[in-house]
Formats: sequence, structure tokens, C-alpha cells
Amino acid sequence: MKILLIEDDRKIAEHVTKGFAQAGHACDVSDNGQEALRKANSESYDVFIVDRMVPGLDGLSFVTAIRAANIDAPAIFLTSIGGIDDRVEGLDAGGDDYLVKPFAFAELIARVNALARRLPASDQKTVLKVCDLELDLVKRKATRAGQVIELQPREFTLLEVLMRAEGRIMTRAMLLELVWDFHFDPKTSVVETHISRLRTKIDKPFGVPLLHTIKNTGYTLHVPQ
Repeated sequence: MKILLIEDDRKIAEHVTKGFAQAGHACDVSDNGQEALRKANSESYDVFIVDRMVPGLDGLSFVTAIRAANIDAPAIFLTSIGGIDDRVEGLDAGGDDYLVKPFAFAELIARVNALARRLPASDQKTVLKVCDLELDLVKRKATRAGQVIELQPREFTLLEVLMRAEGRIMTRAMLLELVWDFHFDPKTSVVETHISRLRTKIDKPFGVPLLHTIKNTGYTLHVPQ
């Protein structure tokens, strides 16, 4: 799944993104409601996790705005505002669930998974496809031209991030954050090493390259013109 977390508490954001990365999901973070709304309108997300008290645009207004824009991905409020009236207000605004801080990550991910199961089968993005490369997110299986490709967990997550961003350039910093949960440059070749391994597995045996390096910029996955 691809998740957008709207949270301005850095420690909570790091805890949540790390948990989802370990579970094999991509999690973007916005600490500002206006920025989150721009992301929601320009990218496709499976679930939104929303703190009510964020700058720019509060969480309640964010959910109201995405519903007005016909964005129907589930939204979970994750907030310290936990009164009965507050919960009702959040659900009436278009929220699908409400979890009060402090919280256990195990409960959060269980609720996210429960919401994903409620979606109609046609709306669940369980298989990503670029050309003849397919990634089954449920079976955790990668194939190209019908051949199974064995991937390590981190390679699988890296490929998922690249496939979800098909045609867009992903910088080294973006990959470090989304795949390894690094919010700084560790000054290692971890990205380059995993890109090389991934290219060997998904491109080298099949002739047509899908994974491309953009010099001094980053990486992109697409069918060459």
C-alpha cells in the first residue's frame, strides 16, 4: 500500500513510517495540511492517516477537502483530540476511523489493513504493472514475462516505490526516506547497490531495460520510447 501520513510530530512520524516500511508499505509524510492536500491531488494513495492539529490546513479540513475532490481513499484520524463529539465530527467530515493518541502501532496497522479489506476489489491496487513486469503486493511476488523474480524484502519495497512512481524521477534522498526511512544522507552506497541488484534481476535477463538512471538526479522506471 501507499500511505500518506499527515503528522507534524517528528518522533511519531518516524515511528509510523518505520513501522510501515518494515511491513512492506510506502509511507509519505506531510507536516502541513496544505502540502498534504497538494500531494493528495497529484498522487494516488491507498490510505490517509491524519492528525487533526497540523499547521497550514487542519486535519478535519483536509479530509473535508479530499472528499469534495472525490478522493475516496480511506482516512484514519490519528489524534490526541479524543472526545465523543470530536470523534463524531471527524467521521461526519468523511473520516473512516478514529484512533486516539497515545496508540500502539500494531493497532494502527491492523486498522489500516481492515480498511483496505473493505474496499471493492476493483479499487484495491494489489498488482502493479509496468510493461511485462508485475508486482503482486498480496502474494509478495514479482514476475517479468511470466518468470518469477526472487527479491529480498528491501528490494521488493524499492521496486514497489519505483513502480508506483512510474515515469517520475525518484531522487536518492526520496528513496532513502521511502525505502530505508533515512531522513538524512548516511553517506553510503546503499541506494546504488540495491539499484544495481534490482537492475540485474528485473532488466538484464529480459533485454528491454525498464529501470533507468538519470545522471546526477535519480532513478525512474518506465518503458523506453
